[in-house]
This record gives sequence, C-alpha cells and structure tokens, in this order.
Amino acid sequence: MDASSRYWKIWRINPSCERLGYKHDVVSLARDFFKQEFPHHQHDNVEGSLFSYFHGSISAIDVHTVAFAGLCLRCYVSNPILKACRKIDNLFSTDRQFTYRDLLPFVLDDDGQQLILLEQDSTNQLVLDKNGKASTVSYNFFSVKILQTYNPNSQYRMSLDNWAYLQTKQHPELKKFLSEHGFQHLSDWALLNRVRSKQLLVLSQRDRHIVEVFHSVYRRDRQQQRSQHTRRCPDPSSIQLKEMLMRLQERQVIVNTTVELMKELRQIAIQFRQYDIWSYREPLEIQDPETGSYQLRVDLPSNSVDEVDLEHKELLEFLQKQLQLALKEAIAQEVQANITKLTKSKKYEPFAQKLISGLQLYYAQGLSLKDIAPKLGMTSWDQARRVLNPGELLNKVRILTEKQLLDRILKKAEEKGFTKLPPEPDYLRNLTEYVQAFLDQEVFTEAAEEIRAGKNRSMKSAYAQQLLQYLDQCS
Repeated sequence: MDASSRYWKIWRINPSCERLGYKHDVVSLARDFFKQEFPHHQHDNVEGSLFSYFHGSISAIDVHTVAFAGLCLRCYVSNPILKACRKIDNLFSTDRQFTYRDLLPFVLDDDGQQLILLEQDSTNQLVLDKNGKASTVSYNFFSVKILQTYNPNSQYRMSLDNWAYLQTKQHPELKKFLSEHGFQHLSDWALLNRVRSKQLLVLSQRDRHIVEVFHSVYRRDRQQQRSQHTRRCPDPSSIQLKEMLMRLQERQVIVNTTVELMKELRQIAIQFRQYDIWSYREPLEIQDPETGSYQLRVDLPSNSVDEVDLEHKELLEFLQKQLQLALKEAIAQEVQANITKLTKSKKYEPFAQKLISGLQLYYAQGLSLKDIAPKLGMTSWDQARRVLNPGELLNKVRILTEKQLLDRILKKAEEKGFTKLPPEPDYLRNLTEYVQAFLDQEVFTEAAEEIRAGKNRSMKSAYAQQLLQYLDQCS
C-alpha cells in the first residue's frame, strides 16, 4: 500500500462496525490536493510543506489551499491517535473494565468532512464553508489541536507521529476517564515520593541531592501518616521544608528559602511526570521546562526507535516468518499436485516419478528444458515443457502462497481487533494489493526473471532455494 495514503485516508469512529468501532475512509478532497501538489510522491519534505501551507508560512496562498493542507495532516495524525487508544487498552484494561472503543470518542473525533483553518495567532479553529467564508467552529477537533501545538521548525522537535501519540495519551478527558477506573493522576508529592534509585540517575547531582533529602524527611513522615490512615500525599509542611534545608546544607547544597525549595521540588516533579505510566514504554521526547524545547528522554537507550518504527519492524518480522511458512507449504502442495496429475495421465504417467529429478536438473544445474529432455528419456523439448513446466509451477505456487499468507494475516488482524472475519471489502482489497506487492518484491519477481534468463541462468532466488530444499527431501 502507498505510504502517502496516510495523508488522504482518515481513521474515524464507525459505531456500525461492531467489532472494531472504527473504519478507514478515503477523504477525496485531501487525496486530490495531495496528488496535485506531490504528483510523484518524491518531495523531500511533504510534511514540512503541508505545515507551511496550514500555518500560513507561505504568502499568496488561498484559504482553500490552507484548509486542504490541514486536512491532509488531520488524516495523518488519525493513525497515531488510534494507536495510542489501542496501546492504553493493552496497558490498562486487562480486567476488561473498558476497551479502546470507550476511549475513541474523546480523541478520534474528526471525520474529515469539514475544512478547518486557524486564526492568525493559531489559537482558534475556524470552519470554511462552500463559499470560502470562515467562521468560528462550534466544536474544536482534537486532531487540529495536535497540529496547533506541534512546532515542525523546532530544533528539538519530535516526530509528528510521536507528538500526536503523546498528546493523545495526555488528553485531559481521556485521563479523567482512566482515573474513574482507578488509574489516578499522581500529585507532585506522590510522584516524588515513589521515585526509585534507578530514576535518580537521570537527574543532575544537585537535583538528586534534593530528592534524596525529600525522601529522608517526607517518606519518614509518610510512614507515620499511614498508621494514622492518611492516604493522600499532602504538601510538605513548613517544618519538613526547614528540615530539608538543613540536610541540604549539610550536603553543601544551597537553597535559600523554603519557597525556593518548593519551586525546585515542583520542577523536578515536572521531569518525573514524563516518566509515569503514560509514557514509560515509549521512546518519546520530553519538554524542557525552562526552554520549552523538546528532546529525547535521557532515560532511554540512545539507539531507541519510535513506536511507528518498532511496529513496522514487528510487522515485517511477522510477514517474513509467515511468508517462509506459506512458501514452503505451497511448494510442497503444488509439486505433489503435479505428480498426482501426471500419474493420472495415460500419456505422461511414465514421467510422473521423473518430475523431481527434472526440476533438480533445471534449478540445481541450470540446464535448459532442451538439455533435460534426453536425460529423462523424453523425445523433445516440448515434452519436457509439458511435464516440468517451471513457469506454470511458479505461478501456481505464487497463487497458493498469496492465499495462505492472506489467511494468516487476516487471522492475526482478527485477533488484534483490526478487522472482523469476513473482512470488509475495502480492507480485503487493500490488504490483497499489499500482499501481492510484498510477495513479488520478496520472492516472485526475481524467480520469474530467472526463468526468463535463458542460457547460463543462475538460480539463486528465495523461491529456487526453497524449491531445491524440498526436492532434496523428496530424493
């Protein structure tokens, strides 16, 4: 499937789809605009260009161009919005109190049917009517809020995928919904109180001393408060803060007043808030509280990949594994089917048991059908072609491999909740096109070129190697 379709296909809520609760729709206005602006999909910075249009960075563009560019970006961010909801489902709903479908109405609220603009200061959303007149919207789309707050020109910007992913998981209404199911948002003091030694390693030496002193005083007192059945973590008292100042002074860490200490504690809590359960498994960037810029979290390995890359890698690994299994089974099935067919033929029955050796001569030694014919006791090249017919065998294996791989993918998709069985026609058509392109790229284009090569052919394709392995087992 064309990766550019992310800019003109939108994920939207679909209550009629009982299993999934959402569907993938083509937004014709976005598609037509995208293909007009980027006809060969080879633009160096498609995303940057769309943002330049949408934020009005380019002069002399009309409002429709601005709105169309925004529509493309709204389609694009619908994907990480959906991913975030499904990930939260996986993380939190093991007892099935809720599913991702309960989360979708909070964030997947854009159907791509309206053209949206931003006011000059980018603070308010405007809707563009058919006459090109802009007016204040009655409802602010979350997808547009993501685009409003994303800075594509920041030196330390995160990817748009990661930004949309993070903003979805930090959506206030969504977090409120989770809190109602027992996943409370921690106060600064509860957050600092639960910090473990491993997390301290990401702090500066000064901040580490402050947190350690906070623990020595606040945790001690919390133990006593627990015995008094006090559940909520209160603000540090003035007595506690003064004791912390004294302990910091012993460590030669100078904080002048309790007000300054409270401020520094809250600043440290801002850092740790990025490491809570909302993002502890994702390689997302964090905001510097002083500069406002974004950079990779320091608690992550430097070679971490983002969520999109990771899922893409997992998908490819799954496809590669299933492709090998499907190809192996298809070869065995079709070779045996050919032997059975020859056995039932009065004319070619004597050659049924020579099919294996004939294919070995063709693929292992690279002999032509003309050279193979006398070695198998055949009278002509045409007789060898009718018995062996490597091109027809390749085509049958390809068809069967495609069917088996599709079945495996659909089963996996059904387990993940991506589709139901039988799938919707559009989903099946798109998936079939993708599988066909994948099979040709990985196996069958090279295998077909080997057959067409004529003399001095070298049978090194994945298909040839898998076929020879099977033939050796049969010998």
